[in-house]
Amino acid sequence: MKLLVTGGAGFIGSAVVRMALETKSFQIINVDNLTYAGNLESLATVSQMTGYFFEKTDICDRPALEAIFAQHQPDAVMHLAAESHVDRSIEGPGAFIQTNVMGTYNLLEVSRKYWADLPRERKEKFRFHHVSTDEVYGSLGSTGLFKETTPYQPNSPYSASKASSDHLVRAWHHTYGLPVVTTNCSNNYGPYQFPEKLIPLITLNALAGKRLPVYGKGDNIRDWLYVDDHARALLLVLAKGSLGEVYNIGGRNERTNLEVVESICDILDEVQPLASKQPRRSLIEFVTDRPGHDHRYAIDASKLENELGWKALENFNTGIRKTVNWYIENQSGWCAHVLDGSYRLERLGVIK
Repeated sequence: MKLLVTGGAGFIGSAVVRMALETKSFQIINVDNLTYAGNLESLATVSQMTGYFFEKTDICDRPALEAIFAQHQPDAVMHLAAESHVDRSIEGPGAFIQTNVMGTYNLLEVSRKYWADLPRERKEKFRFHHVSTDEVYGSLGSTGLFKETTPYQPNSPYSASKASSDHLVRAWHHTYGLPVVTTNCSNNYGPYQFPEKLIPLITLNALAGKRLPVYGKGDNIRDWLYVDDHARALLLVLAKGSLGEVYNIGGRNERTNLEVVESICDILDEVQPLASKQPRRSLIEFVTDRPGHDHRYAIDASKLENELGWKALENFNTGIRKTVNWYIENQSGWCAHVLDGSYRLERLGVIK
């Protein structure tokens, strides 16, 4: 299969690209604009493989997308390209509207016109897989789970932009017949994640003996999903998902933010203690909560599990240990190269 992946140099996208190429069943056209969170070094293990092609392109550039489709003739599209960090969306929502809404619209239109002109056999096999987030559903109370039928109630500029893109994909299916599937996932973690996100940020700060900022009381709850489990689910839905359907992907691993931070501290104290022997939990510092911080997310992945047979292989305890060890082993390589840029582990998401 020739699979065009947008955002293939990002955290989740690079996991999908690595996994797909390693199966020897895919040719990959990686379309990525290499913004701050896109890093081709995340693909170093597969970038020289036969069947991998990279196109540095903004999904808002429709003529460039049309040329890529014409040249590579993909059999399917997996759309991961997005501005994805809530804190950044608070400081600068415009980029999120441009990429997540207008970029998705451009990609849908290019895909629709390309699909319409395909020969019958290829047309019947074509798929457009839209990758989204559980944040479109809003915030849960102390009980309950997000289902595919949960009403949308986005509360941040990021989640509102992703909700908009979800609705566009649904409309292009029902109005034009474009063969689509959509997935909404819980919080991902794992190797190669840009260190603005909670787990790599805390890990790298804790390794350096720096303070560990935790929003509010640290009692916000997320359902954590190891990135390779997510990548397996995405490739499965692409291959076997029913057209027009939505599948929620979650790890059934609910933790408070404070529990996540404490887990990282304890692992690092065990495998790489500070020279001072200071316990890293003492570095935790509670800071002013970010505006509009949703209290709890949790995914019901029963539909995916029952209909397609997917199951997460990692629980949080195994996944977080693998993740922390990866950041330890890659401090002087991937991590150092990422931090050579403009981001310096600073606080984001402050209203200016």
